[in-house]
Amino acid sequence: MTTSTAQHGGIDIAYEVEGTDSGEPILLIMGLGLSMLFWPDPFRHLLVERGFRVARFDNRDVGGSTHLTGLGRPSPLAFAARRWSGYRLTDMADDAAAVMDTLGWANAHVVGVSLGGMIAQTLAGQHPARVRTLTSISSTPAWHIGRPHPRVLPVLLSVPARNREAAARQLLRIFQAIGSPRYPLDADGIREAAKRSFDQAHDPDGILRQLATIVSAPDRRPLLRRLHLPALIVHGDADPLVRLSGGLATARAIPGAKLVVLPGMGHDLPAALQPVIADEIAALAGQWTPSNG
Repeated sequence: MTTSTAQHGGIDIAYEVEGTDSGEPILLIMGLGLSMLFWPDPFRHLLVERGFRVARFDNRDVGGSTHLTGLGRPSPLAFAARRWSGYRLTDMADDAAAVMDTLGWANAHVVGVSLGGMIAQTLAGQHPARVRTLTSISSTPAWHIGRPHPRVLPVLLSVPARNREAAARQLLRIFQAIGSPRYPLDADGIREAAKRSFDQAHDPDGILRQLATIVSAPDRRPLLRRLHLPALIVHGDADPLVRLSGGLATARAIPGAKLVVLPGMGHDLPAALQPVIADEIAALAGQWTPSNG
């Protein structure tokens, strides 16, 4: 595995890449407030086994990438008015493109989960030639579609942890609230990733800046309707954070998109379903040819 840094507009984007140099390029984009450490090792290994060269990265304001502390904390008014000028999803999509540039990839298969799905959708809409295939997991085309279930809000709005042990307990509680009710949670993996992320960069305001970017983003459905590329929408029917209507709306917006609804899946990537998702991604990649890219 190789770890390095890409640059975009003065921002450093930390990334890692694994798999053979001749593998099909695939870019993984993680969700709100989570570093690339939260892409499960077994899932990435499944993609490598299926012939992919896998890159993952830290979005701005998380992990080893630049934290835009100078922007401060978005105000309550910014959230209420859904207007925040710090940065946009298009900027985060361009961060992803910068990773591809650094790797020498003219284009790649792009997979995003939650916020990562929003970024992947934006990248495909703004730079369609850069995206071979699009996979959007547990995501939505607009902030108001598939809003969180009220029962998960108390744990999501809890006070930020002050140390690594508390951070591990807090994130585990969050995943217990939003995870898959039908499948066991990888508690040890979550705790370990949470501790490593806390040691690397603990930045609650960075999460708020990402969240302000989400609620300030325009509806992507007009952009998605113009796409002409193989697309896969994966969503759990038990997702309480981005409810199923978000995945349904995404699939309806993209011409020819394949929708896979996984029973009992919440807002995580259960170990039992990772082979299913990896197989779907590999099958989607098989639909791409240079002539339709």
